[in-house]
Amino acid sequence: MTETDWFDGNNEYLAASLHWLRLRLRLLALPAQATDAVAPTGDAALAEAAARRQAAAEIHPPPALVLLAERLGLSAFERDTVLLCAAAELDPATELLFASTQGGVARGFPTFSLALRVLDDPTWDALSPHRPLRYARLLEINQPGATPLTAAALRADERIVSFLKGLNVLDERVAALVTLVSGARRANGGGPELAPSQQEAADSLVERLRLGAGESLPSVVHLLGGNAGGKLAVALELCEQLHRRLYRIRLEVLPTARGEVETLTRLWQRETALLPVALYIDAEDLDTAPAELTAAFHALIAQDIGLVFAALRDSPVRAAASQGYAIEVEPPTPAEQRDAWIAVLHQIEGGAGGEASSTAELLAGQYHLNIEEIREAAELAARSTRTATPLAERVWDACRNLTQPRLDALAQRLVPKATWNDLVLSAEATALLRQISGQVRERFRVYEDWGYARRMTRGRGISVLFTGESGVGKTMAAEVIANELRLHLYRIDLSAVVSKYIGETEKNLRRLFDAAEHGGAILLFDEADALFGKRSEVKDSHDRYANIEINYLLQRMEAFSGLAILASNMKGAMDSAFLRRLRFIVNFQFPGPAERKRIWQKALPPEVPCEGLDYDRLARFNLSGGNIHSVALNAAFLAAQRATPVTAPLILTAVRSELRKLDKPITEAEFR
Repeated sequence: MTETDWFDGNNEYLAASLHWLRLRLRLLALPAQATDAVAPTGDAALAEAAARRQAAAEIHPPPALVLLAERLGLSAFERDTVLLCAAAELDPATELLFASTQGGVARGFPTFSLALRVLDDPTWDALSPHRPLRYARLLEINQPGATPLTAAALRADERIVSFLKGLNVLDERVAALVTLVSGARRANGGGPELAPSQQEAADSLVERLRLGAGESLPSVVHLLGGNAGGKLAVALELCEQLHRRLYRIRLEVLPTARGEVETLTRLWQRETALLPVALYIDAEDLDTAPAELTAAFHALIAQDIGLVFAALRDSPVRAAASQGYAIEVEPPTPAEQRDAWIAVLHQIEGGAGGEASSTAELLAGQYHLNIEEIREAAELAARSTRTATPLAERVWDACRNLTQPRLDALAQRLVPKATWNDLVLSAEATALLRQISGQVRERFRVYEDWGYARRMTRGRGISVLFTGESGVGKTMAAEVIANELRLHLYRIDLSAVVSKYIGETEKNLRRLFDAAEHGGAILLFDEADALFGKRSEVKDSHDRYANIEINYLLQRMEAFSGLAILASNMKGAMDSAFLRRLRFIVNFQFPGPAERKRIWQKALPPEVPCEGLDYDRLARFNLSGGNIHSVALNAAFLAAQRATPVTAPLILTAVRSELRKLDKPITEAEFR
């Protein structure tokens, strides 16, 4: 049967049902003496109307009212009570019949009392709050004051009236809280959205659901891990295989009042009976959510509301006792990401195999993307207007911008501008920095192609320590590496990470590392000794929790797969366990006269007008690179105010101010 044929058949059934109902109401409204006179004729007409109604119900799928009764378990009396209440919306003429059967114009509305009198097989349990009429909110009851339940005005719920008309759309009260997860790419033939390993996990879960529960699916499926995009893709894949539409609700929009949670529960239960739907609860931040939101989440998933996906970072605690399954959703493996990159790169420009392969390895080694994100980044690169830029660079920039971590609350993004030419370091320190950059670039080849990934279960990230006095170039070196690798650099704001509340520091650190890992960002922990300090002897609860924070940081640093740079001028204050886990330690020495001369020569940009500067003389001042740059900037401003070039006297004036700022002794002979 076509959709149009079904609508016609449903309308015919509704018309027949309303005709049958009007006859029953008219017979009930007749005076007793008139009832005896028309009984034979009325009974015959009623039987004919009932037969016509029954015949109209013989369509496939059945009419909406019959479907409603089947899916919600309504008795014949409850089904016709819904019809009685909906009649006021479907046929306004019934209002006069309601009034005439109940003693006046003021009673022109349906009631339970009327239903018990006019319908066949009346049962009192239909009025129970546990039966579908009231539990599933099929009817709205207007019961002001001390009005008895049986005399209260009834009104069919708007969603139910629409369903009876054949308009099966989500209840607007629920629709205001959820969003439909689109599967348009798969529908348009865009290929699978899951990596093979994720697809295997999804297929296995579908099989478990079908074997374990048949058509009655478990209440909740826990999707665990930090891969938010992958979890949503797995849930969508399961729904497509089970022929359900997936709706997503964010944790923060859940109602918290007990009555509102109960209303949402019952409305969603009703939707699962009327529509093939599943619910995806985005509870990634459950452990940091307010207590009332956490309680609302657990109250919701504790109910039988059909197929529900609970997206969590960690294994459920209170939710573990609920029925259902749990599955860890990992990102695609680096090899799967490489294969996906090769496919999309060939699709964009049909590039040479070797070029696409090398670009794919670089991308897979740096970013942790799902298949859909890989396609999206490739499409952004393909639409880029920078057509003169090589495809590999466009794709890299698209990945970097697409996955820019949301770290603004915990970190400050630095725009790296320094290059290798700006660094003035010892040959040993420069060589170590180039090694660090090279290891980040060649991770895929060493770990995947050369087999180290099969041997190493942890420690695949690169953690380095930059140690040395303030102003010797530690932050600049981090900028140089970020600029070389064309990655975002984030300096960690320790005041935003460290919290006085127990457990909050660990949660902030986890969010920090997860976001950086996904987006391929470089983390710079400035003044790292404040966070990575030595563990102390436990004398009270404060020491215990401080040590727990350091222990967590040790574990998370070891699991971090990106580049983390720790900068400190107090290496001795660092916990020895951190030092053992570091891949590199780069010592930034205080610059000697030769290095200071080179720094002075680089401190003033070529555009700055200079006159009579003696760099050998300036190099005799015992200043670090950071201090030299401050002096050069202050001298430039002095020259700009006087509208003159930067001269030796102006430089010496700025040097004198800098030495006073540092509380260093000033030898007047050096300034003559």
